[in-house]
Amino acid sequence: MDYDRIKFGGHAIRQMFNRGLKQEDVLMAVRLGEVIIEYPDDTPYPSCLILGFARDVPIHVVFSVDKQRKIGIIITAYIPGPEIWTEDFKRRRALK
Repeated sequence: MDYDRIKFGGHAIRQMFNRGLKQEDVLMAVRLGEVIIEYPDDTPYPSCLILGFARDVPIHVVFSVDKQRKIGIIITAYIPGPEIWTEDFKRRRALK
């Protein structure tokens, strides 16, 4: 693990509140989930999209790590919609 603690960004907190996601659910998704997409060119830190589950609900979390300060950062979190994501929630559907 490249971080000692996890911080929720302001955008993540607002979006979690708007989407009815609890901190515990998002933390579980980060800890037990699977990285499905990497964004190595994101700034200020590379990030990734994690797919996890809490209470049998799929959750996507955009997560990055400030390696210098050893802090994991939750950028946003949401419940992926089946109209945009494949049945396993790992790939975007092709646009029609």
